[in-house]
Order: sequence, then structure tokens, then C-alpha cells
Amino acid sequence: MSTPFPQVLQRLYEKTGHAPRGTANQKNAICPAHEDRQPSLSVGVGRDGVVVLTCHGGPKCPTEDIVAALELPMSALWPSELQGQMKSRSNNGDRWMPCGHDKVAEYLYRDENGAVLFGVARCALKGNGCQGFRQWRPDPTKRSGRRWSLRGDDGEIAVRLVPYRLPEVLAAVREERVVMICEGEKDVDTLSAHPLNTATCNPMGAGKWLPEFAQHFHGADVSIVADRDEAGRKHAEAVVAILMPVARSIYVVQAAHGKDASDHLAAGGTIGDFITVWEPKPYLYQEHNG
Repeated sequence: MSTPFPQVLQRLYEKTGHAPRGTANQKNAICPAHEDRQPSLSVGVGRDGVVVLTCHGGPKCPTEDIVAALELPMSALWPSELQGQMKSRSNNGDRWMPCGHDKVAEYLYRDENGAVLFGVARCALKGNGCQGFRQWRPDPTKRSGRRWSLRGDDGEIAVRLVPYRLPEVLAAVREERVVMICEGEKDVDTLSAHPLNTATCNPMGAGKWLPEFAQHFHGADVSIVADRDEAGRKHAEAVVAILMPVARSIYVVQAAHGKDASDHLAAGGTIGDFITVWEPKPYLYQEHNG
């Protein structure tokens, strides 16, 4: 399959005056979408020949902004063999992602009242230049109604970050039901599909649980589902440290089957047979004298 890689490199040279440098299939270039004093743009080729543009500069410019700065259509990143197919995808906001692959899942992060703050899209491929996940935020100035970055022009996060499925989490805390905390949205949705079960996670993966999330867990009973690896253990420890002052009880559990919650349930496990590996703050039953 052919690739538009050479044509994109030529366009970058024409627009920036600097020749991209690197290996045959991976180059570093000046990003045309922001004032770039040193090459911060990675230009690579995915398995399907799609050109992958990743800005590592302060603004972390979205792919669509980089392509716009080059005065090219998004289809210019795709091989001619895929142009027609990709054009139909790009007109379908429910499937298109900047990496050029089909979106297979999308996770919406909402505030206390249910308004969408931002989203996370997942494609079927990861590696070979594709991140697999992309965050977006609502932007009415874009044709798609979204900007494929959570950062503003200053490079800082431009949205309020909240736990996934926040309205359900708040309801569970009020009703004194257990809230399960996982590493990723897929596990959360898998657990939440079970009746009366509430689960959540933070955006952007392991190690990104924020101190400000504690405000939503005052008096909560929490069960942290730690992945079976070093990153999972460290993530669980970080969540425990943040929630310890506010939660009523905290347990850390692991899958009895496989690495994570999805593996556990897919193998026939149930919500009740996760393995407890740590009780940093067990629930204390209190008797009330009448």
C-alpha cells in the first residue's frame, strides 16, 4: 500500500522552511501549528500507510490543527487506496478519529449535572504510531463540534477533570453503596453493566488520580480494583493516599482471573469474588443505642 508520507514531508518543508529529519519512516519536524523553535513534531507511518502527526511541544497541537496549518484536508494523511473509504468515515462523527482508524468506543466525562465536559475515544489499533486513545473537548468552532485535545493554546488543560461517571458516583455515595475504582474506562463500563454496581476511574490512565477528586468521596465505601502489575499497585496506593482522609472504608482488590476487572468477569468471575489484597481502611460497623 502506498503512503502520502513523502508528500506530507514536502509540505512541512514548504510551510516551515525546515527539512524534516530522521529515519525512513519516522521524522522530526517543526510544528506548523504553533511557534516551534525546535522540532517538536513527530511524523510517522502507521501499519495501514496513514501518516501519524504527533506534536510534543507545549501546546501539543491536535492533528486537525497541524493539517489545517499545512492547508491540507485530513484525507491528505491517508493512502489513495483508502481515500474514498476514509472520506466517508470523516463525515461520520460517530466513527472518525484523527489517527484515521475507526472509533470502537467512546467514554463521556460529565459534571454533577450530567453536562459533557470532555470525552475519550478508543480505536481498535494501538502501536505502530497510533496511541489507541484520544481525548477531545466540546468546541462549537469546529465542524465536528469537538477539538481533539484537552489543552488550550497555552498548553494547559482547558477543561475541568472529573472522575468517570461522576453523577452515578455521587448517587452511590449518597445511597451508601460501594464505589469501585478501576484503571480504565473499559473496566468501569464492564463493572457498571451489572445491576446496582457503580464504578469509576480517572482520565488518562494509571497514576493520574487527582487530589481534587477526593471531594466527591466524603463518607464513601470504596473498593479499588488494582491491575496485576507494578503500575496497578502504585496506582492503587496513590488512590488510597488521596481518599484515606475522606472515605469511610477502602479495600484494594484484584481479579481472581486475569489481569483486570474485564478479564475477571470474562472468565466467569463475579463482582463478589474479587480477591481482597489490602484493607487500608476497613468498614467499622457501629451499633446505635436507642
